[in-house]
Amino acid sequence: MRNLLVSSLVAASLMLGGCGLRPLYANGSKGAVATVLADVDVAPIEGHSGWLVRNALRDRLQATQGGKGAGKRLRLDVRLEDSITGFGVRADDAVTRERRTLRARYQLVDAASGEVVLDATAFSDAGIDVVGSEYATIAAESSALERLASAVADQIVTRLAVFANRGGGSQRPATAVPAPAGQ
Repeated sequence: MRNLLVSSLVAASLMLGGCGLRPLYANGSKGAVATVLADVDVAPIEGHSGWLVRNALRDRLQATQGGKGAGKRLRLDVRLEDSITGFGVRADDAVTRERRTLRARYQLVDAASGEVVLDATAFSDAGIDVVGSEYATIAAESSALERLASAVADQIVTRLAVFANRGGGSQRPATAVPAPAGQ
């Protein structure tokens, strides 16, 4: 019985090893993903939501840049659409629930040639309860925007990492890789 269990575990580990999965951040700071992410500079983004998203992106990219600041070879251009929609309505037409949505269309641009090597989108949304206190509602909207900026920045950096892992953004000429479904 023990031999059967050991044989099964060995066979399972061999099959798993041959499935083609590999770590996204393989080879650490010297890997393809870290090298491409270290070359990215985030262009200024318009508005308060843009400031939040840009800071979140720079925080995530800072680790790959070794504290040296932004990269110079690639530029990340981001355009945001921030909207709040009321959808819970009482009999007296007062809104009781809002949805805040933050959508980002971003392009990774080769700084030397101006060629767009990646064009994709990211978005996130959050529900907000509208309460009797205007201050509490504004605070909830602001807090939701901070969470949304963080979520959108996470999506963008993840997409850039997948793009780099597939060979995009490297020194050799790259072709744009289509975004995964749902983005």
